[in-house]
Amino acid sequence: MEKNQIYDFLLKELPKEQIKIDELMKYHTNFKIGGIADFYVIAKKVSQIQAVLRLTKEYKIPLTILGNGSNVLVSDKGIRGIVLKIAIEGLEIRKGKDYAYITVGAGEPLGKVSYSLLKEEIAGFEFASGIPGTMGGAIRMNAGAYGGEMKDCVLSITCLTRDGNLKELSNNECNFSYRHSIFCEQPLIVIKTELKLPYGNKEEIQAKIDEYAQSRKEKQPLQYPSAGSTFKRGSDFITAKLIDECGLKGYSIGDAQVSTMHAGFIINKGNATASDIISVINAVKQKVLEQTGKQIELEIELLGEF
Repeated sequence: MEKNQIYDFLLKELPKEQIKIDELMKYHTNFKIGGIADFYVIAKKVSQIQAVLRLTKEYKIPLTILGNGSNVLVSDKGIRGIVLKIAIEGLEIRKGKDYAYITVGAGEPLGKVSYSLLKEEIAGFEFASGIPGTMGGAIRMNAGAYGGEMKDCVLSITCLTRDGNLKELSNNECNFSYRHSIFCEQPLIVIKTELKLPYGNKEEIQAKIDEYAQSRKEKQPLQYPSAGSTFKRGSDFITAKLIDECGLKGYSIGDAQVSTMHAGFIINKGNATASDIISVINAVKQKVLEQTGKQIELEIELLGEF
């Protein structure tokens, strides 16, 4: 199927401003890195996602699902087919006696959700306040920080199958584990999440949010583009500590560097390419393996042609 035919089909289903052709992905990732996507499509309604699913299935067009672009590295060669950004918004709160039940669209930023819950004196989501992602992406990777994870507060998930059918999953059915869920295993697209959270004291909730924000500011290289923590923690070791002990803080190739502030972060000092980042990743993995015998694994996801 030719590009103009794909574009014409998309125009029948989505507003023109939600469709971009030959879009540089560096504008849509926290790393500020990434080549051209054939199509970058922003879906704000379930029906729009279903239309894209029909198109890609019928004509065998590659489909890449994207949230906030905060935990990914996109290839310098870009991404073929359609990149579909899930931008389903909405946040509804239903207050029970002991718990609040919150329905959140997959495209809602975690920081915005955290602030909304703070205003309603709902506790238990403070850990996510500084995570720079959307609800859908956070569910997919079971995002967590400061002792909390998404699995701790999720009641159920509404998702779409690749056939475009809506499906509801309970917490147990999501197969949550460390930085993992069923959404990493199966081609399911998160549409909305229902959270169950307790009430709390507004000042105490705010204090936790402030404490975590200050900790991030002091310990993480927030002034540089990155995808957050590059590597997963080990079952019996702290990965950033191993990298530091191997003398790799500050190690760089081009503008890609192991942060001098936090060895678990690989940063873009300005004009790093995906190739630079991958070269640093591979060098770090090899050095850690040689010096400690430990295999370290990526936490970030690689998208596109590597």
